[in-house]
Amino acid sequence: QEQLVESGGGLMHPGGSLRLSCAASGSILTIADMGWYRQAPGNQRELVARITVSGRTNYADSAKGRFTISRDNAKRTVYLQMNNLKPEDTAVYYCTANVILMTGSRTDWWGQGTQVTVSS
Repeated sequence: QEQLVESGGGLMHPGGSLRLSCAASGSILTIADMGWYRQAPGNQRELVARITVSGRTNYADSAKGRFTISRDNAKRTVYLQMNNLKPEDTAVYYCTANVILMTGSRTDWWGQGTQVTVSS
């Protein structure tokens, strides 16, 4: 089945850490860019971080210095290490991947979302 499956969300106190994972499965030839977005209630979905297949990264200003995106190309998995969490990081986090399928077609996949809640 062709999908992205996320894990690692949950409830954390301010200042704590969480690590999100997102694994791709299906008839995949290769994966180009991968990334994480988030959406808080009442807000639009926003970019958190992206990473290219070669490992080049870019971050939202709100994530710089606290979050680290990484990927394991062999495992087709992208990670988001979130440190020094703040209440304003509370949101549903979605992973995304630009996937090239065995058929040759190219498409963007989205995960189902994982809730991150930062509260004391």
